Amino acid sequence: MKEKSAAGKICFLLLPALLLAGCLAPQGVKPADQNWRGVHIWLDRESSARELIRTMPRLAAAGANVVVIEVNYSFEFKQHPELRDKRFITRTTAHRLAAAARRNGIRLIPEFNCLGHQSFSGRIAPLFKAHPEFSETPLSAMHETNFYSLSWCPRAPGLDEIVFSLIDELAEGFEADAIHVGMDEVYYIGEDRCPRCHGADPAELFTEQVKTLHAHIVGEKKWQMLMWADRPIGPKFQGYCRFDNAHNDLSASLNSIPRDIVMCDWHYEWKKAYPSVPLLAGEGFQVWPSGFLPLKAARAFSDYAQAHPTNVIGYLATTWTTTNISKLPDWPPIKEILPRWENFMRTD
Repeated sequence: MKEKSAAGKICFLLLPALLLAGCLAPQGVKPADQNWRGVHIWLDRESSARELIRTMPRLAAAGANVVVIEVNYSFEFKQHPELRDKRFITRTTAHRLAAAARRNGIRLIPEFNCLGHQSFSGRIAPLFKAHPEFSETPLSAMHETNFYSLSWCPRAPGLDEIVFSLIDELAEGFEADAIHVGMDEVYYIGEDRCPRCHGADPAELFTEQVKTLHAHIVGEKKWQMLMWADRPIGPKFQGYCRFDNAHNDLSASLNSIPRDIVMCDWHYEWKKAYPSVPLLAGEGFQVWPSGFLPLKAARAFSDYAQAHPTNVIGYLATTWTTTNISKLPDWPPIKEILPRWENFMRTD
């Protein structure tokens, strides 16, 4: 009895030091947990990160236990400062955000868009401004109005080392054990005008990129990897809405993508059924259904996923720029749907 008391006293005395060292710091939901109640936030500036710190307790009270922050180039990168966006989150604030997430039992997962989304409505991402040679399409395409979302070339020499360094700094800055790599809406891959990819199978190129990222994130760093599922499931299962205008079919990549990647399966339109959920689950992936608006569609998707629980790990409410961060806890798709997943039990 005395030995137990002494051991307990030692643990109590050491606990503050261990917490400071990060050894025992709570990280929110873990991979083994059965219900990821997530919120996806576009976080691209210091003021927004500070607002999220203040909102964390209310998000947790609303049922969230995972927050995915899409940061991309909006971070205080040290190795490649030339790739910082004009507005960015400092490393100090990133650590404070990580601490706030831990205090509230929330797992914080940064997202860095890979391959696609290297431009937004004519705005070129910092990577292409500094390294235009990495583009899948020729330099002139950066200024063509019909190019919605440019892609980098997965076979561009020197690209991987830079991307890995950015991902590593994000994980370190936000003290994360998982990275979301995006990979959605990849329209330009295997382009005829690319000297490296000309003639290659687009699905094979996509698979190469996924495996390259996986080897670094999961194989080397031992972190968890998440990605959007629209390209691997292809247009047959993705469907079409105003957010998805597929020009290619990369679904052949589904056969070769590592099965320990969490597939964030997003659908933003109302349907009677969402067969991509059992499709991905049947292939052995953990599936994280990801809804948005309208609320009717979010309800339908949530209900369908719960009715097909095999390998479904929870629900992710994507928010984009629809509401500001301070109002997120009261935003209907979060306030109404996340609590429905508190007692969800998946089957494997």
